[in-house]
Amino acid sequence: MSKRVMLVDGMALLFRAFYATAVSNYYMINSKGVPTNAVYGMVKHLFSAVREYEPTHVVACWDMGSKTFRNDMLESYKANRSAPPEEMVPQFDLAKEVMEALHIPNVGLAGYEADDCIGTLSHHYREEAEVLILTGDQDMLQLLEPNVSVVLLKKGYGNYAEYTEERLKEEKGITPKQLIDLKAFMGDSSDNYAGVKGIGEKTALKLLHQYGTIEGILENISALTKAQRSKIETDLDMLHLSRGLAAIRCNVEIDFPLEEALLQVDEEKMAWKFNELEFKNWRKNLI
Repeated sequence: MSKRVMLVDGMALLFRAFYATAVSNYYMINSKGVPTNAVYGMVKHLFSAVREYEPTHVVACWDMGSKTFRNDMLESYKANRSAPPEEMVPQFDLAKEVMEALHIPNVGLAGYEADDCIGTLSHHYREEAEVLILTGDQDMLQLLEPNVSVVLLKKGYGNYAEYTEERLKEEKGITPKQLIDLKAFMGDSSDNYAGVKGIGEKTALKLLHQYGTIEGILENISALTKAQRSKIETDLDMLHLSRGLAAIRCNVEIDFPLEEALLQVDEEKMAWKFNELEFKNWRKNLI
């Protein structure tokens, strides 16, 4: 049987599920006073995707603390983010417990983001399996390569935008690696780094279509308009730093054997956990 592994961006599913119901102050607080809305929604996203794509193996990847090597590169990296809402806090550990109860391994590495773990595992696994990355984060599109697809969650449940290298090329006219250079120019306000001020997506794409890479653009800087040249020269250090921040690492120190990620849900263990959390109507709504 051919292998198909789904790498799950745990935080992306958890936060998406949390805000979908938190907006109406619905936190699914159980009799122990524990909110469960994010975990419930995460499971719903997960099971919907498993039904749709039928993976043989599943791994959940997580951020491990808020400080990573990117904070060593730029102290203010992600410093603009506020603390998670208090109803979210107990659900981080619960989410991992639920994955464990579903016999899905939790993988993360201190000092790195979940993206780096996903990048590394996808690069390893693609030699022996088809790889699907389940996320809501478009940054993951830089990980597209032969045998690797990215499944972006869209609004609601069970709605996806599936990306391959070819689709990215059709839509943006660039390769996955060029996405890193695109982000280096544009910066990322949610991660709190600036890129090159005054150069947005349209100009950056045009330059990348023409010259291929940041190096290609810098080699031909005399051919750019005076305004473009001035902006790039002013923010040249930030351009290089932004590229380093934007690039997902695919060589971090994790080695998780694919056979240990075989999807084999123990119905009894799952039922016990869902009942413990007091998930309502889970047989009807989740599985």
